[in-house]
Amino acid sequence: MSEEKPMTSDVGVRRAVRGSVISARMDKSITVLVVRQFKHPLYKKYIRRSTRLHAHDESNDCREGDTVLIEECRPISKMKSWRVIQVLERFE
Repeated sequence: MSEEKPMTSDVGVRRAVRGSVISARMDKSITVLVVRQFKHPLYKKYIRRSTRLHAHDESNDCREGDTVLIEECRPISKMKSWRVIQVLERFE
């Protein structure tokens, strides 16, 4: 009889990303620009890609230019599936 490996799943693991706030005009919502870098598999050059994510800011604490830590959560609205965990750096 063959030995089966236990199934591992990532259920319950929430991703957290760091980004900068580019818009804080909405009520209890912010837009965060997340920049990532990766090496091209063939040319070995580093490529920069960015993603805009909408996050829930319950206390309306974030302002444009702040660096924030956001984590994935259940869908709060049509476009919001992230929530603000912490403001890492304030914009002067």
